[in-house]
Amino acid sequence: MSLQPARKRLLIVHHTQSGNTGRLAEAVLRGAQRVEECESQLKRAFDTGTDDLLACDGLLLGTPENFGYMSGALKDFFDRTYYPCEGRLTGLPYAVFVSAGNDGTGAVREIDRIARGYGWKTVAEPLIVRKGVSTGDLLQAEALGEAMAAGLAMGVF
Repeated sequence: MSLQPARKRLLIVHHTQSGNTGRLAEAVLRGAQRVEECESQLKRAFDTGTDDLLACDGLLLGTPENFGYMSGALKDFFDRTYYPCEGRLTGLPYAVFVSAGNDGTGAVREIDRIARGYGWKTVAEPLIVRKGVSTGDLLQAEALGEAMAAGLAMGVF
């Protein structure tokens, strides 16, 4: 009898207001689900907690850009999970996707700053979609999800 290695778990946490980040998050999930060796879960930031975070092997964070910052919901997720997870997720691979009305760099910068506090490591360039979400943007989001899931499954991260 051979034992199958446990499937890696990818957690996709997002918030959406207008629906653009939600469309990107669904595309990220579609891409991730192409990798059968990885279990992928999509959750809204307000519905995601410490147990979800501690159970994952990799993380994708999606947010709209609000006033040059991440959404309040994603910041709330960080506020609720930081201290319970402090020192327990060092090296967790993560990447970011942003639906931006402006340039998106402020949201990415602040997420990265908080992620460094957790001890996470970024494993992909941020996907920043400006203004509306195009078919090409959705394809990039799918590619991000698939690459993250494949990297987890192969032990690259």
